[in-house]
Amino acid sequence: MTTAQDGDDRRAGEGDAPRPLRIVLADDEQMVRSALRAILGAEGDMEVVGEAATGAEAVPLIRALRPDIVLMDVRMPEIDGIRATEQVLAGMDRPPRIIVVTTFENDASVYDALRAGASGFLLKRSGAEDLVQAVRLVARSDSLLFPAAVRRLAARHAGERAAEDAVRALRARLSERERAVLRLMTAGMTNAEIAEQLGVGPATVKTHVAGVLAKLGVRDRTQAVIAAYECGFVRPG
Repeated sequence: MTTAQDGDDRRAGEGDAPRPLRIVLADDEQMVRSALRAILGAEGDMEVVGEAATGAEAVPLIRALRPDIVLMDVRMPEIDGIRATEQVLAGMDRPPRIIVVTTFENDASVYDALRAGASGFLLKRSGAEDLVQAVRLVARSDSLLFPAAVRRLAARHAGERAAEDAVRALRARLSERERAVLRLMTAGMTNAEIAEQLGVGPATVKTHVAGVLAKLGVRDRTQAVIAAYECGFVRPG
């Protein structure tokens, strides 16, 4: 098994060549893990460094290996993917980005996993190209993974949680420009698309996005979108 490196040091070797994305697979089906390993292992910029069959196995393994990305099955024995995600994110100072893997995209458990801190989700029936692109997109973190599906989940499950006082509190925390950026983030726009929409530079957008995440107390764009829907800042439809 590959030994752990600093999960945040993405550069190593001669000439500071980028090292591969280090990935851990957590799924109770051996065939699924084998298929994921074969697909991801064939990519020059990715390396599967560990596998777990249960959430209970996954948590200590992830803490030990400090991967960049985790593919986490939602439904596993002992500890499910939701609780495992919570424990990983709570127990590491610089945790990996977690993509939950599921059979049904509208499952409430997928939304719960996103609320727990997962950066996105992937359907088990996704093709090899979608899988590879999803891992790279989440690692890059400058746009949402499958934004339309995330919005549908948020619209379906967050509506009853919205409260007017929460909307006011969020508006008070964010500047006018940050509120505009958040709205465009919830629409699924990348940093480049937001920059073009607002007529500013990409670096400015990156700064505003960082400000939004910090003021909302979330770690990535997915969590910002969930927060925007749950407090009613963005309304379904």
